[in-house]
Amino acid sequence: MAGQAGKEKEAPDCRSEIELYVNRLDSVESVLPYEYTAFVFCSIESEKRPFENLGQVLFGERIEPSPYKFEFKKKEECRHVCTKAYNTNKSDDKAKLDFMKKGMLLNYQHHWIVDNMPVTWCYDVEDGQKFCNPGFPIGCYVTEAGRPKDACVVNSDFNDKDTFYIFNHVDITIFYHVVENEAAGARLVAAKIEPKSFKHTKVDSPDCTGAPMDLSNKFSGELKIPYTYSVEFIEDKNIRWASRWDYILESMPHTNIQWFSIMNSLVIVLFLSGMVAMIMLRTLHKDIARYNQMDSVEDAQEEFGWKLVHGDVFRPPRKGMLLSVFLGSGAQIFIMTLVTLFFACLGFLSPANRGALMTCAVVLWVLLGTPAGYVGARFYKSFGGEKWKTNVLLTAFLCPGIVFADFFVMNLILWGEGSSGAMPFGTLVAILALWFCISVPLTFIGAYFGFKKTGIEHPVRTNQIPRQIPEQSFYTKPLPGIIMGGILPFGCIFIQLFFILNSIWSHQMYYMFGFLFLVFIILVITCSEATILLCYFHLCAEDYHWQWRSFLTSGFTAVYFLVYAVHYFFSKLQITGLASTILYFGYTMIMALIFFLFTGTIGFFACFWFVTKIYSVVKVD
Repeated sequence: MAGQAGKEKEAPDCRSEIELYVNRLDSVESVLPYEYTAFVFCSIESEKRPFENLGQVLFGERIEPSPYKFEFKKKEECRHVCTKAYNTNKSDDKAKLDFMKKGMLLNYQHHWIVDNMPVTWCYDVEDGQKFCNPGFPIGCYVTEAGRPKDACVVNSDFNDKDTFYIFNHVDITIFYHVVENEAAGARLVAAKIEPKSFKHTKVDSPDCTGAPMDLSNKFSGELKIPYTYSVEFIEDKNIRWASRWDYILESMPHTNIQWFSIMNSLVIVLFLSGMVAMIMLRTLHKDIARYNQMDSVEDAQEEFGWKLVHGDVFRPPRKGMLLSVFLGSGAQIFIMTLVTLFFACLGFLSPANRGALMTCAVVLWVLLGTPAGYVGARFYKSFGGEKWKTNVLLTAFLCPGIVFADFFVMNLILWGEGSSGAMPFGTLVAILALWFCISVPLTFIGAYFGFKKTGIEHPVRTNQIPRQIPEQSFYTKPLPGIIMGGILPFGCIFIQLFFILNSIWSHQMYYMFGFLFLVFIILVITCSEATILLCYFHLCAEDYHWQWRSFLTSGFTAVYFLVYAVHYFFSKLQITGLASTILYFGYTMIMALIFFLFTGTIGFFACFWFVTKIYSVVKVD
């Protein structure tokens, strides 16, 4: 919020000075983000950095103050900020210059912030549309063949072969509207930038005219790069402060052209879900009615299908310890996702609230250790397990430990590359403290109540001798059923998955949380119904091993997610370099594991409810 011009005293919540903050630099061609100071731009070290929350640190955001400071409504023309000098004969200067060339070659982008708004670079794209990018490039490169890359296409003067062009000047336009009914003078509603390149014949008193600032690959000797800016203020009565992000979100690609496809996908998924539900209800209604009418011994001998396995359907599964641990972690992730999406739908976790989404998810996961311990212990006890200490320890450490180990290896790679994405040691210790001091004790508390309660009562008794399972057809064998089970749930999320991957790897803002919550509900319904349908078919084929199969059937959606992520990497991204490739697949494996536990738990609970329901309704005496 800026003060009104002409006032002698500023309002308590109002300032006439506008500060510009700089964030990390990133690229769509590299997973490695870097701090602003890594590229030796104009910086200021005397001021303290603003506070960053846990989510910002995990995402690698590094917000710092900058020497770009403006007075409200004060127009500046070609204001000199600083001059950076390099001498290629000095190894240190040459390394800095080579690092900047690498940044321009990989199209690294500045991210500047004014009044918690991204400073956007708006330019025309296809079909007469305007795209507002919340960042602008360091510079660009013209290849040896004379082909301009990336931002070099915007200026015909960028035509020297094998040459880098540095954007060392920016034209900043800040839009505001006057607040009439408040003591404050005006509110900032947009900040736009246009990067330019000038050689500046007079370094000490630049005039922002002349040829662009070029740097040949064959250059050697001394080089001075002056950095300048111009700023102007424009009043805009049409944009309100509450909707000042809209022009960025509306211009983003793939957000206003996919709605028909998304709605079409939702209609198909809802239709298929309805068909599954109708088939299940009609088929089960006939089966239950027929079985309940059997009174004579002769009729009982003619029983077939799922009723024949009533004495084995609740037999404890193999590897019951591991299944119960997966169920505990899956329940923890499910509740965390549900609550996080609910808060996001209410607007608490919008892009304007930086890092809030990740912070909320991490804090919720830590606090939801109790449900994880309770669910894991409850089902382990129902499986007849007696090693309760091992169960609690595995629930608290197995899945979180795998995620942390993967994350730690990725962090080592980021640290080795000097990236700002590397988590500081203090933050790493804080996360371990949250895990060991809060999440683990809460898991033990949940497990205590889970083991203290009586076991889950099953509607039928389990026979002492297991029933022999007949030879199964191809479609009722475990592997084909598991592979088929993940197709329908994946079909309802793959379009949203494209948007989410874009927001993570292509650095685009994700804001469609209302629609994501709807897709989340449909995913839960689809996982449940598809798993129940396949479970019913297997029980009719007299195969009573449904516990692991129900978990893996819906959990196999994560395998399709992994395949799609590989396809997205090779078809949509331009990532180069071994470190970036390892980081992409390392983080993708973490997401796939979380998704596997989440969807698998949904399928198991749906089948558990279904099996308990049908065997409690029919007569089994």
